[in-house]
Amino acid sequence: MKKNMGLLDRRIRVALAVIVVILFFTEFITGLLALVLIGIAAILLLTSSISFCPIYFPFKFSTRKKLKD
Repeated sequence: MKKNMGLLDRRIRVALAVIVVILFFTEFITGLLALVLIGIAAILLLTSSISFCPIYFPFKFSTRKKLKD
């Protein structure tokens, strides 16, 4: 599994996940919508922690900076 996420991409995903969690605990979002968004937030945190996005992989897309030789 080759890393395909850059630092900015990872930070944005973590920020979005934190916002969803805050909205959930302040009961701004509830019900099925809350559960779906918490699930998405968990996926965002997981992909950020391993620096790999499976959606990017089939399209050979990467937000990671190219390493110079």
